[in-house]
Amino acid sequence: MKWQILHSDYFIRNRWLTVRKDHIRQPSGCEMEDFYVMEYPDWVNVIAITEDNRFIIEEQYRHGLQRVNFELCAGCVEQGESPLEAAKRELLEETGFGGGEWEEFLVTAPNPNSMNNVCHTFLAKSVKQISEPHREQTEDIKVHFLTLDELTKILNEGKIIEGIMQAPLYKLLTI
Repeated sequence: MKWQILHSDYFIRNRWLTVRKDHIRQPSGCEMEDFYVMEYPDWVNVIAITEDNRFIIEEQYRHGLQRVNFELCAGCVEQGESPLEAAKRELLEETGFGGGEWEEFLVTAPNPNSMNNVCHTFLAKSVKQISEPHREQTEDIKVHFLTLDELTKILNEGKIIEGIMQAPLYKLLTI
């Protein structure tokens, strides 16, 4: 069932996004000269739970939808970094929280038809504030500490809209 790539051309190559056009041949012999693939680094999400059982949820503007959303702490896996290292770094940078007990909770593919990355979601229990946040200049994040009931409410109200964040949260709620 695997497709054969006959030729690729790159249109965009930068830190955040690479777009290539593949000329492919399917096993049936059908060819497509313009199948576009977006190459991204792998991503991480963190379901962070504080020592007093509060969920750390971020609120920030997302320009693609041009709206403010509630989200998990998230980011990109940098070159040479493991997904766990990236998750710990992102939580510390964005919230100042760290420590605790960490486990990989779920791996999802954001859009396997046209994107080449996966998203690793980690469950971090008993995290505590160990520093002030050290956000990038472009990050304007408001941090909330929610009870399980409050988290469930905003999730069910559609205030967490990103599918790769909804999936692990709904999984957590069914355990």
